[in-house]
Amino acid sequence: MTISQKITFKNQLKQIGLDIINARIAMSKKNIDNAQEAANSEEKSSAGDKYETGRAMSHLEKDMHARQMSEHIKDLALLREINTDIIYDTCSTGAFIKCKHASFFIAAGLGKQNFDNTSIFFLSPYAPLAKLLKEKKASDEFVFNEVRFEIIDVF
Repeated sequence: MTISQKITFKNQLKQIGLDIINARIAMSKKNIDNAQEAANSEEKSSAGDKYETGRAMSHLEKDMHARQMSEHIKDLALLREINTDIIYDTCSTGAFIKCKHASFFIAAGLGKQNFDNTSIFFLSPYAPLAKLLKEKKASDEFVFNEVRFEIIDVF
């Protein structure tokens, strides 16, 4: 892969991450709206406790989705700041790491994603594995969950 291809590849990975997080934000917003609508549609009944319990549950659900959306917004801001136009020699935020049995992109904790017929693990820079990888370079080895990995390439 040329340097230009590597940068394009990482930019595509970043875009996948941005798309996933934006979809999560949209879903959280929809869930907040649905919870608010459910709270508003609760009708006052002769059993006042049932009405109050239903409204309280809807508000708790709305608050939960609001917290999730807040976390997604933070993740989005952090991902936007990552510079994928740099070719890294060592594992760090914004780096793509290719190993014999797995590939990693240190950018956002989005789990396993499929791209270009390859499974890539999107790691948060704060994840234990990302911390273990920090400053490692091609040909270095590391052990994670009792599995030995050899780094083939970092960029």
